[in-house]
Amino acid sequence: MASSSYPLPPPLSSFKTHRNHHVITSQWPSTSALLPLPIKPKSPIELSNPSTVPKWRRKVSFLSSFLKNKEKSKKEIKEELFEAIAPLDRGAEAAPEDQEKIEQIACKLEALNSIKEPLKSDLLNGKWELLYTTSTLILQNQRPKLLRPNGKIYQAINADTLRAQNMETWPFFNQAVADLIPLNSKRVAVKFNTFKIAGLIPIKAPERPVEALGQLEITYLDEEIRVSRGNRGNLFILKMVDPSYRVPV
Repeated sequence: MASSSYPLPPPLSSFKTHRNHHVITSQWPSTSALLPLPIKPKSPIELSNPSTVPKWRRKVSFLSSFLKNKEKSKKEIKEELFEAIAPLDRGAEAAPEDQEKIEQIACKLEALNSIKEPLKSDLLNGKWELLYTTSTLILQNQRPKLLRPNGKIYQAINADTLRAQNMETWPFFNQAVADLIPLNSKRVAVKFNTFKIAGLIPIKAPERPVEALGQLEITYLDEEIRVSRGNRGNLFILKMVDPSYRVPV
């Protein structure tokens, strides 16, 4: 017969019994040697020690902390950008040191951009308000303040039809409609079709080859803010005001 995997008790003859007046003892094996030892509860110090936490838990904890800090940083950078832009009249009142400060903040925000193909994103759709630019063509710094655009300036985009519309308000109410020609997933050439003077008088834009068109690259995009850069080095910062707006056909 095959021997059992469990040890057999020793024969009775092997036990030695010792008698005295008060105690009877034997050499039977102690039960403490046969039963598993109880698991010692971990102390608070051990529980707080990262080396005692499973690796997968440490990784999950690190990842969630990283993402939380990343979102917090993005929010703080946007608030810093809005605060720096507020007194600059869209950039018309920006001194060189102001422009450098805005450039540095914009670069920090661009480094956190998570929309890698903005031309395919629905976040691009809608009407955006221009908050800041370095473009002198838009700011008209050389003109007296009364002859510059003093009201809000908007840009609307349809991502699905690749149409764009620029709109000035007080005092000129000029408009322009353009087709956007994709050059890659984030850069377009801007082909203007028509201009409207005072929002009433339409003027057809002259035909130009693609290589002569102005270009625009979207370097940061979320549901609240868009940062773009032109091929001449100009910076544009816009804030979403109406995601439901559509550029007229």
